Amino acid sequence: MNKEELIASLKEIVKPYVKDPEGLKNLDENSDFIKDLKINSANLVDVILDIESAFDIIIDNESMEKMLTVKAAMEIITTKLSEK
Repeated sequence: MNKEELIASLKEIVKPYVKDPEGLKNLDENSDFIKDLKINSANLVDVILDIESAFDIIIDNESMEKMLTVKAAMEIITTKLSEK
């Protein structure tokens, strides 16, 4: 899966939780889930659960704490997929 496909997948996953439609439209690897997309911390847990489900991976607590940006999410997903 290339970078663009991964960003497109993440965009679909976060769409239901985004409180800033403009942020979603401009989503890229530098987007911050909380600051740019206005996703609250409770919904961030839902996003992580949806990512686990979509990619069939398990995200440990340490990785969850780091997953605050699209770039961090992409790195974690890529790492977890390569471990499979």
